[in-house]
Amino acid sequence: MSSKPDASRPRAADTKKVHIADTQMTRQNWYKHVNWLNVTFIIGIPIAGCIQAFWVPLQPKTAIWAVIYYFFTGLGITAGYHRLWAHCSYSATLPLRIWLALVGGGAVEGSIRWWARDHRAHHRYTDTDKDPYSVRKGLLYSHLGWMVMKQNPKRIGRTDITDLNEDPVVVWQHRNYIKVVLTMGLIVPMLVSGLGWGDWYGGFVYAGILRIFFVQQATFCVNSLAHWLGDQPFDDRNSPRDHIITALATLGEGYHNFHHEFPSDYRNAIEWHQYDPTKWTIWTCKQLGLAYDLKQFRSNEIEKGRVQQLQKKIDQKRAKLDWGTPLDQLPVMEWDDYVEQTKNGRGLISIAGVVHDVTDFIKDHPGGKAMIKSGLGKDATAMFNGGVYYHSNGAHNLLSTMRVGVIRGGGEVEIWKRAQKENSEYVRDETGQRIIRAGQQVTKMPEPIPTADAA
Repeated sequence: MSSKPDASRPRAADTKKVHIADTQMTRQNWYKHVNWLNVTFIIGIPIAGCIQAFWVPLQPKTAIWAVIYYFFTGLGITAGYHRLWAHCSYSATLPLRIWLALVGGGAVEGSIRWWARDHRAHHRYTDTDKDPYSVRKGLLYSHLGWMVMKQNPKRIGRTDITDLNEDPVVVWQHRNYIKVVLTMGLIVPMLVSGLGWGDWYGGFVYAGILRIFFVQQATFCVNSLAHWLGDQPFDDRNSPRDHIITALATLGEGYHNFHHEFPSDYRNAIEWHQYDPTKWTIWTCKQLGLAYDLKQFRSNEIEKGRVQQLQKKIDQKRAKLDWGTPLDQLPVMEWDDYVEQTKNGRGLISIAGVVHDVTDFIKDHPGGKAMIKSGLGKDATAMFNGGVYYHSNGAHNLLSTMRVGVIRGGGEVEIWKRAQKENSEYVRDETGQRIIRAGQQVTKMPEPIPTADAA
């Protein structure tokens, strides 16, 4: 006999609970979408610190210490969490790894394991739905929203963190993260101020709470501002950009277009004048024997990327310009028809076998009306290429926009040879247009053709 299902047990479908992030936000359930723990740490505590600052005077020594500790904890994120653990752009000795894990924890931005895992997903799935802080979802979302609103962890792209799970420093910090945060985030800055010059409360508020707030906002700028403000000198297929303002706000992480193209490079700034204190810190650690195996992309590959992007921008500009009707799309004209149309008042001129209608240009010809009229209805190739005057590159370009046909007979063989060359050998840009270099116009002859009189 078949057994009846137990009504007290839930059906299989009932066990699959839909994550709140995958449901529509309404007035009734909006609070369920909010990550209240992160709101407390990222928004609530900083607001409380700002309120306390009204009653706590800021002593000069405390202000200096807060700035120093800001750089310590900020570098813990940029040199530690980011370039060491997320991208493995260099190797560090055990003392340096411990130090970076401690001060990085003092920035209160999650454990190394959690931070690096999401950042690797960000690089692998940039600007997609699997990117945990995609700027495509809005500037505010990429800056703060992804932290204060709940995300379905299953929606975030998968990444390999085997190396992080095998690093004892990373594992220790992850397991003791709350202790590290309380100690390095609040207790240490307060102890230094208190034991150093008796400003316990000032150390807690300024070097502790408010310093954490500014470090966090600086890091969040990498997720938002660095994908919104600046130039894209290496690639524009995704959102990362380079800008000095972002670099100043993020301890050198603002050259983000370079970073996304060459993520394993320990540098973000490759020019000597660009602001990247994180790079300088890593290099200094190497000189002290604390860091080694600093990775750099070959300059040849970097320049190739730069040149390719420049060429892409040039192609985009080229596509908006009028280069004239392509030779293989021009109609064929008989010589007698060409002469007859000229006699009937149409301003046609033949150069290198290509017929051009210069009717509206005769009055604007820099060499005068008589000079250009003398070539109408004739083969003016020699005249245009030095028999009378060596016309400029601009003149050849302008002439190409006046093409109306190709002569059959006489120069036909030569012009079709050149047309065939254009189809087989000429480089084309990404829009499919032939790239005509200066001096390579079809009307440009390598050597002046002697005129009949000269012969």
